[in-house]
Amino acid sequence: MIGKRYWTRQAVTLLKFATLTKNPELAAVLIEKAADLKSQVDDANPPKDVSPRAPDVEPSP
Repeated sequence: MIGKRYWTRQAVTLLKFATLTKNPELAAVLIEKAADLKSQVDDANPPKDVSPRAPDVEPSP
């Protein structure tokens, strides 16, 4: 299975190519594709619940 690291590297590569090209239309397409990849990665890995939790409390005797 292809993981998050792979898709992140692909998006970074697209962004690097976008900064290197002299063609603004191509740069816009590459940036859009990188954004699509990032959103797919974000959708596939929802953030973990980091809300505070109550401590474990033992009932009093």
